[in-house]
Amino acid sequence: METSDPNRAFVLGLDGVPWSLVEGWVDDGELPNFGRLLAEGAAGPLESTMPPTTALAWPTIATGTWADKHGVYSFREVQSDYTNRMNTSNDVSRPELWDLLAPAVVANVPMTYPADDVDGRVVTGMMTPEIGEGFTQPPALAEEIADRIPDYDVGLSWEEYRDDTEGFRADLDELVEARRALLDLLMETDDWRLFFFVFTAPDRLQHLVWDEEVLLDHYRDLDDALGDVLDYVADRDANLYVVSDHGFGPVDTYVHTNTFLEREGYLTRKGGSGRGTLERLGLTKDRIRGAISSVGIDERALYDHLPDALVDSLASQVPGTHELYDVEFSETVAFTHGAGNLFVNDTERFEEGVVAPDDIPAVKAEIRSRLEGLTDPKTDEPVLNVYDGDDVFETDPESPDLVVRADEDAGYLVGNSLTDEVFRESRMAASHRAEGVFFAWGPSIEAGARPDGATVADVAPTVLHGVGEPVPADADGRVLAEIFDADAAAGRTRPSERDYADRESAQAVEADFEDVESRLKGLGYME
Repeated sequence: METSDPNRAFVLGLDGVPWSLVEGWVDDGELPNFGRLLAEGAAGPLESTMPPTTALAWPTIATGTWADKHGVYSFREVQSDYTNRMNTSNDVSRPELWDLLAPAVVANVPMTYPADDVDGRVVTGMMTPEIGEGFTQPPALAEEIADRIPDYDVGLSWEEYRDDTEGFRADLDELVEARRALLDLLMETDDWRLFFFVFTAPDRLQHLVWDEEVLLDHYRDLDDALGDVLDYVADRDANLYVVSDHGFGPVDTYVHTNTFLEREGYLTRKGGSGRGTLERLGLTKDRIRGAISSVGIDERALYDHLPDALVDSLASQVPGTHELYDVEFSETVAFTHGAGNLFVNDTERFEEGVVAPDDIPAVKAEIRSRLEGLTDPKTDEPVLNVYDGDDVFETDPESPDLVVRADEDAGYLVGNSLTDEVFRESRMAASHRAEGVFFAWGPSIEAGARPDGATVADVAPTVLHGVGEPVPADADGRVLAEIFDADAAAGRTRPSERDYADRESAQAVEADFEDVESRLKGLGYME
């Protein structure tokens, strides 16, 4: 008998949820609603991006393309003058699912600030600097949220919780409650063809706490929220897709790649008489921050009232360990930035470049060999895997030159700070892994199906095909045809393609990202 053919799709995103944890707890009977997904729908691991980070993965999930096409490689993009620029929704260059399916409800998805002007409702997620202009579309939705959920916030200021795990867990619980209230508010409408909602809390918790008992309590809350979504989706005859952008696992040791490059002669730390004198006097960035705080001056307020050029100038002159401000680029061959992205300091890309373009391949090969030969003195085992950016990001000549990944299974994590030692104890309990989760459930889905080698790039093509829409011709992902019931239209129809115009940019961004940077520090994206 032919099943119904839904015209709607609900994507529930869970940031940082690993397949191994969920599968184990389902087998133990701890997560009944995830168990329903496994028994009644399609389920399996979902391979993330390279590297597996939020900034790359959610745009890949939403567009079906890898970073070399959608254009976002990190939360912050290094500029030709070695300063940072925060990436926003304007930098996602390919159409996202909510550009293709209308009307749409989109909420708390990372990298969506400022809100796109789409047919539907948008509440931006991670990377939103404040609840103000650009937070919602339409703008009046922000007032509705403030009225109904007065304690709603985008994220937590991580620096406050370094030595207060219990306080962090309590405040994170409140954040999740507010997030569920937003989900309830948005589910009051039936005017949608795509509903895309993300819970980012599991990622936040796991960075700070990697204790299975604590995590299970949190996952029970996620399971409860999933139960509400299952009921809602079933009443509307829609397909549900539950996906995570990456997985997670414990870490214990930073591998400071810029410090290693300095040791090997590829990077020079800033010196000079002025900085040396300041350092001998104990005038470092950390000491200045402490002094500002001790006299009751809010550091952010100080930055707000100083011109950006002055802040950059002071940061570049006062000694510290910053991966950009404290490097003498006129004497530097290569440096790492972001989640292990390595850039050769070439004369075409950078203002103080020292490497001729023709020499880049040889320099890359030499540095790659040195990095792959780095061993932990405690174990004598290699700790880094290095990938050629031209292979990982095939279509973009401006992509990182190399991607450096630590041996995560052995508990290592790449760090960029210019520290005294290459190896240093991690201040995070856990960090990202490549294997996330994929579930599909609904009238078009084959019960018990298992996706074959699914990646985050496959999500958008699969969602589009499931509602009868053609897939962008330049999508890197594929339709996971094996998950669809053979009697449903999606199971009988051959996936189709069509060309889509590049995505139009959202409104211009004029915002203070100081709070965003604080959150990124807590997540290990900044040191």
